[in-house]
Amino acid sequence: MSTPAATRPPVTHVPLSDAVLPPVDMSIPPWPGEDQTSGGVTLHVRRTPGPADADAIAVYVHGLGGSATNWTDLAGQLATRVPGIAVDLPGFGRTEPPKHFDYSMPAHADTVARFVAGLEAGPVHLFGNSMGGAIAMLLAKRHPELVRTLTLISPAMPDLRPYFSRMSDPRLTVAYLPVIGPPVRKRMAREDVDRRVMRLLRLCFAEPDHIPESRRREAADEFAERERLVWANPALARSTVGLFRTWLAPRSRSLWTIAPSIDVPTLVVWGAKDKLVTVRKAPRTAQAFPHGRLLVLPNTGHVAQMERPGTVARAVLGMWERAEAGEW
Repeated sequence: MSTPAATRPPVTHVPLSDAVLPPVDMSIPPWPGEDQTSGGVTLHVRRTPGPADADAIAVYVHGLGGSATNWTDLAGQLATRVPGIAVDLPGFGRTEPPKHFDYSMPAHADTVARFVAGLEAGPVHLFGNSMGGAIAMLLAKRHPELVRTLTLISPAMPDLRPYFSRMSDPRLTVAYLPVIGPPVRKRMAREDVDRRVMRLLRLCFAEPDHIPESRRREAADEFAERERLVWANPALARSTVGLFRTWLAPRSRSLWTIAPSIDVPTLVVWGAKDKLVTVRKAPRTAQAFPHGRLLVLPNTGHVAQMERPGTVARAVLGMWERAEAGEW
């Protein structure tokens, strides 16, 4: 049942867990990956081991242009409590999209829902970052039986500021247009990969100079790998359009209208220096959920799970502990 607004805790009061967590080690490699078929869909996933007696699993959904590797450090922190599965959405990471996949947000949400249902693991702790946050919301709305708790990190709530002005490379505004787009993409492809990766990291992180060299190299290797996949750029472009359409949906299907119907413990995490989705939307987002609370992290950008994995993990565990005690 929804908690009346008058009796809810302050939306910005997020108790952090006192649990002892392993030291954050950002030099660890990504968790092992494999293709897995579940619920009739095949996704490339990265699995994080957890306790054998865990009564739930965590499922992690990346953002636009991301992949399952975006969850390496947070999943490692939470592995003391639950095993985890980070998915590559169709057309991202190493998941080859099925023919005729339409890349709408509902299509992505349906894919993840079918995959989760096929696991037959009961309701999961669902995580989503950026576009993955919008997808997680749609999944929780359409399939509440699949979700135990919801953690949204800088979710892509409707933001009608000029989107391309927030992209890592302004040439992307024309890169996918007919006629003029192909030569622009060719020029971009000839640019040094490390330079392009650092441009992206500066957009997503508040303190990119603090990113370990191992993580920068992983990002560059993944960037280069995606450049070789014929379906990667079309998937990025069409998912971008799909996200825009979600933002422009009628009020009855708006993410703002969906949020109040999601009746599970919900943690919203936002970086105070997020350049992609403004932190000004954070309070309204958390307040829209019947059981939503907000954690805003200073000196943090768009991917708090990568930049502040220890703090995010303690906030998540705090939600889980209080949800189990009926106090969230």
